[in-house]
Amino acid sequence: MQPLPYANSGAKVVFGALIAIWVVGELRARVRSIGNQREASEEWGSLVVVVLTVGAGLAGGFLTATKVESAAIDFARWPIFILGALSMAGGIAFRQWAIAALGAYFTVDVRVSDGQPVIESGPYRRVAHPAYTGMVFVFVGLGLMLGNWLSLAFLTLVPAVGLVVRIKVEERALLAGIGEPYRRFLAGRARLVPGVW
Repeated sequence: MQPLPYANSGAKVVFGALIAIWVVGELRARVRSIGNQREASEEWGSLVVVVLTVGAGLAGGFLTATKVESAAIDFARWPIFILGALSMAGGIAFRQWAIAALGAYFTVDVRVSDGQPVIESGPYRRVAHPAYTGMVFVFVGLGLMLGNWLSLAFLTLVPAVGLVVRIKVEERALLAGIGEPYRRFLAGRARLVPGVW
């Protein structure tokens, strides 16, 4: 059973449009990051881990969607596709909101500026790493739209490993650079999803 975005023209348009919006948003974030790079990078290793795990998750998710049809989700295909599209759209919006809330302190690599404040507005009121929360919802949405259990697992779990590594490195750097205000910030909110972690 082929995924809906491959078998149905309407699903293909929605799927393609969401991927295009996501890619443009990520490119825009990279450009914004370049302008915000005032301090030296704390490290690049976790960024490499994120890029590799996201790449592996995307490759595995798209490959299994077409090659492992036995793992296809064969019930409620359209409702699951719509749920996936909403998850992806919400994830994109949430990530961009988090990036906007960080403003001049957003960078794609780990950097801590002199005098950097703890941002507690916008999505940071409830979640410590909302930009990564948005990414998780993007990948869950992609997996649901592909309509394949194995694709969903690849797209959700493999990038999540990279994000957890990144969160640990980022928190270590922010605790070292900002100190007690950031420790208090972390103590009062979930890392990615309230009630989960």
